[in-house]
Amino acid sequence: MAPSAPLLTVRGSEGLYMVNGPPHFTESTVFPRESGKNCKIYTFSKDGTLFAWGNGENVTNKGLLHSFDLPKAVCLEFSPKNTVLATWQPYTTSKDGTAGTPNLQLYDVKTGTCLKSFIQKKMQNWCPSWSEDETLCARNVNNEVHFFENNNFNTIVSKLHLQKINDFVLSPGPHPYKVAVYVPGSKGAPSFVRLYQYPNFGGPHAALANKSFFKADKVTMLWNKKATAVLVIASTDVDKTGASYYGEQTLHYIATNGESAVVQLPKNGPIYDVVWNSSSTEFCAVYGFMPAKATIFNLKCDPVFDFGTGPRNAAYYSPHGHILVLAGFGNLRGQMEVWDVKNYKLISKPVASDSTYFAWCPDGEHILTATCAPRLRVNNGYKIWHYTGSVLHKYDVPSNGELWQVSWQPFLDGIFPAKTITYQAVPSEVPNEVPKVATAYRPPALRNKPITNSKLEARNDKSPDLAPTPAPQSIPRNTISQSTSGDPDIDKKIKNLKKKLKAIEQLKEQAATGKQLEKNQLEKIQKETALLQELEDLELGI
Repeated sequence: MAPSAPLLTVRGSEGLYMVNGPPHFTESTVFPRESGKNCKIYTFSKDGTLFAWGNGENVTNKGLLHSFDLPKAVCLEFSPKNTVLATWQPYTTSKDGTAGTPNLQLYDVKTGTCLKSFIQKKMQNWCPSWSEDETLCARNVNNEVHFFENNNFNTIVSKLHLQKINDFVLSPGPHPYKVAVYVPGSKGAPSFVRLYQYPNFGGPHAALANKSFFKADKVTMLWNKKATAVLVIASTDVDKTGASYYGEQTLHYIATNGESAVVQLPKNGPIYDVVWNSSSTEFCAVYGFMPAKATIFNLKCDPVFDFGTGPRNAAYYSPHGHILVLAGFGNLRGQMEVWDVKNYKLISKPVASDSTYFAWCPDGEHILTATCAPRLRVNNGYKIWHYTGSVLHKYDVPSNGELWQVSWQPFLDGIFPAKTITYQAVPSEVPNEVPKVATAYRPPALRNKPITNSKLEARNDKSPDLAPTPAPQSIPRNTISQSTSGDPDIDKKIKNLKKKLKAIEQLKEQAATGKQLEKNQLEKIQKETALLQELEDLELGI
């Protein structure tokens, strides 16, 4: 029987354990604590009934007591209906240069036997993609998408072949299945995203929709829940016009009925986040140089509501889609705005300082924020909030310890019914914290030294030209992981990101001494949040 509230899983230097969800917050006896610092990975099944983890020796499925000898596994994922457990280890070749052994394994959850092994060199997009009913499964292999049916991985039923397919995303929901594919441009030809309905891939008119663009070194493709449209964030590594040192992003809308459009964003600057509402009829974008704008758009790409500007770089719809949180994490101060999106009314405005992680509870009422290593190695811990702004539970890791990961136990849609929104803060026994006072930025070389008369003053969140960057929230350069991913492309991107972040640090040091920065230099500093997020995403699992 499912618990009355989702569990929390906590992984860190104190081991791997579970905590009962609201209102109790006691350690759960469902899962005996795995002590020690060797737990590298864990995952839940989509419905939250199965749990698997790796402790550096093997991978274990607690519910069915399977144990797999995979000491180097760094990725785990269950198929949607809990039939298959997929595992991935870094690919290695032998010293004589011959091909390595398969490093992607697919196990039968019931029997524990290995159904199939593949060579999967890159960690990026390592896991096969299943349709929700598991009828279809797909992998990107040598610039083709290979399709399997009914978890028979010995027979490739169909292939989608285009010149150099870089990425694909299967649509959510039931049959008919759709797939979005991205092909980067080359030799003067534009990049494009196309939508297909499986298995109709042949012929010049097989695509349901097509959208091409020249400015794209990489894309992010986001299906809505009803599988009627895809949002595409197209990004360039460098802006060749010279307007921005760190490239630029554009947002595109593509529908399965063939319609497409460029989403017009009325403020220049990075696109920090784009999210669909679970209703599939609207989406929210957070964009523009700080202070960033946030806007809700409909399926005609017309703005429906503008939240104005603020210190924010992320958006999170509640599972039921009736509440939206706009937040400023990373090198921003952790301010959250909780909105009733039916009435466009502000519910609360809590602050989760130093947060590196945010997640809605499946019940649509509670929120998890956390400060995790390696993004931040001090003040690690997590908080459970009610959306009205009350902190219901708080856990701080001891000063000599670290928190690496914390997450909710997932539940399928519909298990928790939507409740009427309340605006009155719920009662809590956790005392309110005194907000941190904003102070002028001081570079590392000047800290712990007497303060001299500097032209740089503390700035508030509404500063039009320089986003707040409190020093403790920047990643110390000596704590950034130096390990490699095994993928030369990713390692190169990580190296370039660190180089850009170092340049930003130098600019901030110049500003701290009173030097007047040029407009393009200020724009570089504005990019720090997006760069830190990209670096964190690339280093996950490394």
